Amino acid sequence: MYVPVFNALDDADEIRALVAAAGTAELVTVAPDGYPTSTLLPVVWDGDRLVLHMARANPQWRSIGDDSPALAVVTGPQAYVSASWYPSKAEHGRMVPTWNYSAVHLSGRASVRTDEAWLREAVTLLTDRHEEGRADRWRVTDAPADFVTRQLRAVVGIEVRIERVEAKAKLSQNRSAADHAGVVAGLRTQDDPQAAAVATAMDARGARA
Repeated sequence: MYVPVFNALDDADEIRALVAAAGTAELVTVAPDGYPTSTLLPVVWDGDRLVLHMARANPQWRSIGDDSPALAVVTGPQAYVSASWYPSKAEHGRMVPTWNYSAVHLSGRASVRTDEAWLREAVTLLTDRHEEGRADRWRVTDAPADFVTRQLRAVVGIEVRIERVEAKAKLSQNRSAADHAGVVAGLRTQDDPQAAAVATAMDARGARA
């Protein structure tokens, strides 16, 4: 991942929070033909590993050997930034549109898990994490045990042992306070929850000093 100094995220808690908030990752591995292949999957970052699962019918898992190289791409809120939102555009016109976003790349070694005990623990972990905070939260044990067992036979687990974490928040930190504020204001005029989320993230991070 290309990460300019002013866009780098290096706070471990903040990076984990971004992954938790996204809740999904594009798992990228190498297919037998040598080309990359990927699937968007629910994910939990548990200690030094990622826990995921995919449909057994998905051919991607069959190309994942023990300790296969893997990349999990987690994307936070993102939005288009119009050049017209920069006050400095009126001064000299030397501005262009851009795209603001946050992302985390987690690289490591992937392994497939098919034993029922591991799958049950993984599905329970994923469910509990994503149901957390819900008043009417659903639990794996809410379903009949034989039904859950049949469902587990239809999936395979993927465990990625994390070796490298790269994180980036491209939120106009390199702009002046006036231009930064102009982008925030512009994003808030959009009828788009992603744009609103980017504006909130920009407010929290601020512009350059």
